[in-house]
Amino acid sequence: MNHSSTHTPRAALWWGRFDPDYSRNRILRQCFTALGWRVEDFQPRLSALAGLEARARINIRPALVWVPCFRQRDISAAARWARRHGVPLIFDPLISAYDKQVFERGKFTAHSGAARRLLKAERRQFALADALIADTAAHAAFFHDTLGVPGEKIHIIPVGAEEGLFTPQPWPAENKALEVLFFGSFIALQGPEIIIEAARRYQGPPLRWCLLGNGPLRAQCEERARGLAQVHFEDWLPYEALPARIQQAQLVLGIFGGTPKAQRVIPNKVYQALACARPVVTLKSAAYPPALLTQTDSGLHWVAAADAQALADQVAALARRHTALEESGKQARLSFENNFSQAAIRARLAALIDTLTPARG
Repeated sequence: MNHSSTHTPRAALWWGRFDPDYSRNRILRQCFTALGWRVEDFQPRLSALAGLEARARINIRPALVWVPCFRQRDISAAARWARRHGVPLIFDPLISAYDKQVFERGKFTAHSGAARRLLKAERRQFALADALIADTAAHAAFFHDTLGVPGEKIHIIPVGAEEGLFTPQPWPAENKALEVLFFGSFIALQGPEIIIEAARRYQGPPLRWCLLGNGPLRAQCEERARGLAQVHFEDWLPYEALPARIQQAQLVLGIFGGTPKAQRVIPNKVYQALACARPVVTLKSAAYPPALLTQTDSGLHWVAAADAQALADQVAALARRHTALEESGKQARLSFENNFSQAAIRARLAALIDTLTPARG
């Protein structure tokens, strides 16, 4: 063995047809680099033929293989290559295809043949990993209970937010109208129609309800909001412009959908709002760390899923003591730093890779 290799950063081979600029991937790649690792990419032209292509193109000996989020189709070939070369395989699925098609989109019923085939295939895919990443405790439970992944193979690493972009934002001027902001893709999981109904039922100080973004339910939401002068719709902004838009609001809305999937996720908007030092109202679920669910000054304000009246009441209660919102925003930032910051993510990633890869001598 060439002993000079002990002075070269260990390589993590990222395998699959993935988007390196997707925020989850970008954050984790930054964490690998911060931990002294070298990130190398293998993006096959065809996932099914990746094994053949790898023989011709991969000329490094990585310490581990990493299959990033959404790349279930790449894991079989990556697992064969990793076994052949004696290195561990880590899979960060972020979502379950079975969960998405059956419980979120309702494309198949759980008892249908198509759903059973999808479940069988995904159980087989997840079993190939030496370690499986879950972004929340609720997803970890689903991977174990439904997809049959042994608990000791599951490691929770939250998604977080890109801290170079989502930083504490100045508080709006005193004379600025109170504003509550939702931004998203208007899908059922987010429950934007719940927000419109909450705005209709709201009884509190004057408030602007702003819904930013586009997606399947936007037209329906606009129709439901007809006649509600306090509700405003805005088109999607470039990703880099989001922090400045968050700065204009005193309160950010998370998700409120009644689907099982909604109970398992912490959406990007929650991480981003907390990072920007804005208090958040969102549904209460087991996706969040237990300490945050019981803490009274976390900057997170909870409501039940799919409950427009609860949302209206919670926003009204916060609006009535709007002078306390800035302090709640500071607590929101502390909650982010303690639970979801890149430092917290790095620590979890380091603990995982240290257990799977031998220390260099």
